[in-house]
Amino acid sequence: MTSRYAALSREQLAALVPELLLIGQLIDRSGMAWCISNFGREEMLQIAIEEWMGASPIYTKRMQKALKYEGTDVVTIFKGLQLDIGAPPQFMDFRYTVHDRWHGEFHLDHCGALLDVEPMGEDYVRGMCHDIEDPTFDATAVATNRRAQIRPIHRPPRLPADRHPHCAWTVIIDDSYPEIADHPALEVIARTRAARTDLDPIDPADDGRGDYSGPLLSDVDFGVFSHSALVRMADEVCLQMHLLNLSFVLAVGARAGTDAELAREIGVKQLTGLAGVAAERIHAALGLPGGVEGAVATLQVHPLFNPAAYVDAAFGPDTVTVRRSPAHDDGAWIALTGPAERRPLQACVQAVDPHLDVEVTGTETDWTAHVAVTDTAAEELSEVSVVKFSGGSTFEFGDRKSLPLTVV
Repeated sequence: MTSRYAALSREQLAALVPELLLIGQLIDRSGMAWCISNFGREEMLQIAIEEWMGASPIYTKRMQKALKYEGTDVVTIFKGLQLDIGAPPQFMDFRYTVHDRWHGEFHLDHCGALLDVEPMGEDYVRGMCHDIEDPTFDATAVATNRRAQIRPIHRPPRLPADRHPHCAWTVIIDDSYPEIADHPALEVIARTRAARTDLDPIDPADDGRGDYSGPLLSDVDFGVFSHSALVRMADEVCLQMHLLNLSFVLAVGARAGTDAELAREIGVKQLTGLAGVAAERIHAALGLPGGVEGAVATLQVHPLFNPAAYVDAAFGPDTVTVRRSPAHDDGAWIALTGPAERRPLQACVQAVDPHLDVEVTGTETDWTAHVAVTDTAAEELSEVSVVKFSGGSTFEFGDRKSLPLTVV
């Protein structure tokens, strides 16, 4: 199935891919507030650990294969981080040093996630920068080499309070290190349709760069990649989000136990908040028109409905028609909205114009949403307001030079 992103220009895609990476990072900003309120801070930390460990090794391998930079060394790990929703460019400003194939370092000149949690107090900072990072950094490295260890040089809480860089880490691969074990969640997520979704290969004849083989770059210049490569990146980043969300759902479900309605409600709140902020950022980044036309155009490239190989949807001038798809089989985001639950769709269209609303008719898996103009401007949904606590909701990307990083 042809990607919905194929209809965008190369320039639009170069702007959209980093946006999608940042949107993926906001999944936790949207979801964890509801985990804290229902299960407490300690369980929230465990949900975050299980969520990332269940998803990141799968999607990291997918991107390596798609962009032809598979390997077992530090450079491969660093390239993976540059194309990971856990480390969106500039917002999580990773700076890399490569000593040799098996030794490297990185530091964060800017950590948007840290700036989000510092106002919440030291316990939350330690939870993110210690409890969550220790197992999840190593789990990310599993996709490249099971004998990789990512260890802190220094990390928050910051002393002094304005310390820069925000943190620094070593990455060492050594045959004497014990192999990193998979988290049990990984096996579950690997069986999902999302993990096994086939996407169109990159066309090597297309103008521009078709892969990320060759040297590690200080910053990825998405503008040098071919249209075909950018389409594949956009689809892969959407799958990263779906996989992370499915892992989130698995971890939340384990805490909710027999209360399936609680687990579903947390999932809907997470989706609603993310959907609204994602729509707002996508609409602005692509310079899409306002009104019904702009809302439908935004939905067409929104991660809720992508990739096309995973989510079956068709778009008319003022409608979105959804049919049962692999995403429904997984219980992914699209399964959380429809005639009985409009909030995620309302968040999307009202991010474009608060005077818009949706009427949804059909069944749980096969439905049509009609986008229409109303007389009254809707108030921002509370779930969207929660995500806007994050600086990622208003973050602006700057121009960067993309320089090759050579061994020091």
